Amino acid sequence: MHPQTDFEPLRGVLSEADEPLTAREILSLLDEHDQFDSAHRVATVLGRWAQRGEVEVLRESPYRYRLSSTSSSASSSSSTYS
Repeated sequence: MHPQTDFEPLRGVLSEADEPLTAREILSLLDEHDQFDSAHRVATVLGRWAQRGEVEVLRESPYRYRLSSTSSSASSSSSTYS
């Protein structure tokens, strides 16, 4: 799986969420045809994107995830991708 492709369904769920979500909550909101089969896989992908600054991880129990406020404004103001 391509890393950007992995993230797109998760970005969609997080962008529509009113509050930070757990990996299990994100998994339950994904379409059935998405490639995620476990909350662990969701958390792994989100962890990678958190290292890039796209996702913010709230280190509670359980961890909760939301889109980074800097990534939202950066991606909406950018007109080209490399």
